[in-house]
Amino acid sequence: MYRLSGGEQSGGGRLLMVASDRISTYDAVHPTPIPDKGSVLTGLSVFWFERTAEIVANHLISAREDVPEPVRGRALVVRQLEMLPVECVVRGYITGSGWKDYQASGCVSGVELPQGLRESERLPEPIFTPSTKAQTGHDEAIDLEQAIRLVGDRALMERVRDVSIELYSVAAEHARANGVILADTKFEFGLDEGGRLVVGDEVLTPDSSRYWPAESYAAGRAQPSFDKQYVRDWASAGGWDKQPPAPAIPDDVVAGTRQRYLEAYERITGEPFEAWLQRTGAPVQDRPPAVNAGASRSPARGAA
Repeated sequence: MYRLSGGEQSGGGRLLMVASDRISTYDAVHPTPIPDKGSVLTGLSVFWFERTAEIVANHLISAREDVPEPVRGRALVVRQLEMLPVECVVRGYITGSGWKDYQASGCVSGVELPQGLRESERLPEPIFTPSTKAQTGHDEAIDLEQAIRLVGDRALMERVRDVSIELYSVAAEHARANGVILADTKFEFGLDEGGRLVVGDEVLTPDSSRYWPAESYAAGRAQPSFDKQYVRDWASAGGWDKQPPAPAIPDDVVAGTRQRYLEAYERITGEPFEAWLQRTGAPVQDRPPAVNAGASRSPARGAA
């Protein structure tokens, strides 16, 4: 994040939010970038900001104007917000840490679920499962009452819950129509200078969400995914002790990871990835060819 000048006269400050091509696993950042990863996250965020603007305001100002040329395509000018101290997670399927909690207690973040659910099974309805924003280490799952205490405003937190579930539901319906399952996702909200609720950061990207190809979905097991699980699987199998520094990523794993990010963009938006780069005036550089929408059918197994 970089603070920009010239926004004060319109109320509130402006920030330049730049998405990195770097990737992390097990809370350690690998030295090897994933080409175009930052641009995929940025382009998908803009797609969803524009598609969900009638549900809740967002912090996007521009994807091109006042964005320095070297970072166009992977940077946005956004409004500065007073961020709420909670992560807003919505789950439509039981997987990941939610699956572990369900196995142990039958609940996720205080939400009691039906007995007998299988791993990756669709829930009867989406559930809101907030977590803390840890400064170091891992975020911790909390229930709605704990989130209300952190925010200090019951009505505001209940609106955050309702908006989060509506955002998820709209996105999940669109994704499913394009052959992608949105299993769960995380939102971050803040208040603007007028006290209005605004969604910020990135939204509904492969880094903040769990996307699965619909054609290979089957409850009862972990699912293929359009995210960094491919890197995580490689890192786990290579003997790394999961302590910093993280190892360099080999070329084949970089290429496979990039392919998964680009396929997520193209399936969800319905346009070639190059269209986003051209629209934002991204700098021309040597890069591997983008995949065609739906070209890959073998993403990495597993979910975070």
